[in-house]
Amino acid sequence: MVRVGILGAAGYTGGELIRVLLGHPEAEIVFAHSESNAGNLVSDVHEGLVGDCGLRFSLNLPFDQVDVVFFCFGHGKSAQFLSEHEIPSNVKIIDLAQDFRISGEHDFVYGLPETHRSTIRGCQRLANPGCFATAIQLALLPALKADIISGDIHVNGITGSTGAGQKPGATTHFSWRNDNISVYKTFTHQHLLEINQTVQELRPGYEGRVLFIPQRGCFTRGIFVTAYAKCDMPLEQVKQIYEDYYEDAAFTHFVMKSPDMKQVVNTNKALVYVEKYEDQLLMISCIDNLLKGAVGQAVQNMNLMFGLDECEGLRLKASAF
Repeated sequence: MVRVGILGAAGYTGGELIRVLLGHPEAEIVFAHSESNAGNLVSDVHEGLVGDCGLRFSLNLPFDQVDVVFFCFGHGKSAQFLSEHEIPSNVKIIDLAQDFRISGEHDFVYGLPETHRSTIRGCQRLANPGCFATAIQLALLPALKADIISGDIHVNGITGSTGAGQKPGATTHFSWRNDNISVYKTFTHQHLLEINQTVQELRPGYEGRVLFIPQRGCFTRGIFVTAYAKCDMPLEQVKQIYEDYYEDAAFTHFVMKSPDMKQVVNTNKALVYVEKYEDQLLMISCIDNLLKGAVGQAVQNMNLMFGLDECEGLRLKASAF
C-alpha cells in the first residue's frame, strides 16, 4: 500500500486527487494538508465527496509516515516550500506546479509517460506536465519523432474554467465565463517552455516555432487542441506512424474519427486524430484538464514510480452524453 500525503489539498487539483485516490486499491491517504481549512472535513470543501470521505484537513506534515507527497500548490510555491521544509530523501515527490518542469539545477524528472516512461519508473522526484502542454505534446509527439512536419506549428487550444484554479477571479466568474469565449496569453503561454523543451529533445535544432493561441471556454472541464504544420507524407503513412507510436500507451489512443471532448471528460484518456489538407497536417487531441492534464497523469506517474499497474485507480469512464 502506497502511503500518500497531499499538500495544497483544498484546491481543484487537491480535491480531484483525493477523489481519484479514494478509489485506488493500492493507495492510502495519510494526510491532506491545508492551512486555511485545518480541522475541517474534506467533504465540507470538496462537497462531491460527501459520504465517501471522513478525512479532515491537517495542519501537520508527518512526512515520516508517507511514501509519496503530492504538491498541489499554485505555481511558484513548490520551490519555496522545499526551501523552507525538509522532506526525507526516501519520500518521493510529485509536483503538479510548473516550478521544476524545465531542465536545470534540480533533480526532478519531467513526467510525460508517452516520452519518459522508463525514466519515470526510476525517479524520486517528478514534475508533472501542464494541462495544455500535455494535450499539445500528445498531438505532436509522433510527427516530431518521425520527422514528418516542418516549419511553424500553429496551435489553438480551448480550456475549461477549472484550468484557472479554484480561487475566484474576473475571468472565472460564472456570469462572465458563461456563454462566452476569449483569448489570453497569445503566443506567450507559460506551457510553451516545456513544449519547446520536448520539441528540441525529439528534434534537436528544429527551427519552426510553436505558435499557440489559448482560449477560455464556457465549460468546466476539458481541453480541445487543434494544431497544423507542413507535411509532405501521404495521410495513410502518417496514420500508421501515429498508430504505432501510441500502440503501447496506457491512456493515449489514436482514433480514426475526429473526437469529441465529451469522450474524455472525467477520464484519464487522451484521444489523438490526424487529417491532411493539401500539404498541411491537422493534428487534434483532447483531454480532461484535471485528469490527464493534471491529477490523473500524476497518479499514472505514481503508479510507474512504485512499480504498480500503470492504470491502477484510473479506469475511469466518460459519460459522453
